[in-house]
Amino acid sequence: MRVTLLGTGASAGVPMIGGADGRGDWGVCDPAEPRNRRSRSSIVVERAGGALLVDTGPELRQQLISCAISRIDAVLYTHTHADHITGLDDARLLNRIAGRPLDSFGTAAALEELATRFPYAFRPWRPPGFYRPVLVPRVIAAGDTVAAPCGDVRIFEQDHGFTTTLGLRIGAFGYSTDVFDLDEAAFTALAGVETWVVGCFQRPPHRTHAPLDKVLGWVARLRPRRTVLTHMGTDMDWAWMRDNLPHGVEAGYDGQVLEMAG
Repeated sequence: MRVTLLGTGASAGVPMIGGADGRGDWGVCDPAEPRNRRSRSSIVVERAGGALLVDTGPELRQQLISCAISRIDAVLYTHTHADHITGLDDARLLNRIAGRPLDSFGTAAALEELATRFPYAFRPWRPPGFYRPVLVPRVIAAGDTVAAPCGDVRIFEQDHGFTTTLGLRIGAFGYSTDVFDLDEAAFTALAGVETWVVGCFQRPPHRTHAPLDKVLGWVARLRPRRTVLTHMGTDMDWAWMRDNLPHGVEAGYDGQVLEMAG
């Protein structure tokens, strides 16, 4: 199995708009370190059966080109915050490459909101060609195991402060972006995970994202072989994390590829 981190940044990216010279607000992140430049969080999971795109962030086009990924067989949405959905229009080119509509997995509420914001993407396909994205809604819920192109995906719910998100378990791999807290059902779904990509926005407490010490507590409980942080903001400097994170925990970066058995 191959997992590509298309983006590892939080909702505003790194750098954020602004800065003293107008060229970006880097916070404590070193602009000279290329791994501090972060687009919005998304992944692609590839196995022999196909490729699953998780979320369609605003930089989707450039992310896929930069990572040399041209074919996607289905899309799964963790939730509908703008930084996870507003690249949806780029699915039109993915439709053309696949030559068909793409299954789009999400909760009933998420798919309803997507269909409200992007109604044209959910209308039935009338061939030939794709002048617009064409997604086929597939309703999923926490506790489901979904037959996706990359294999079976176990779905679990995550607390995201004022809302919820979906976490994923695929074989020995787990993905938990945009998470403030995990319940026992989530820990059960993640039990035995070997590689875990988990959101960690910043070091201080936050209302909707788990801070670093809380994430490290989860790592101590789950004991994955490898933990990769994602959805990081301007408080999370790559070199600082390299020098201060415990063994087995690392900062992810845009374009990073994780290879694992299964």
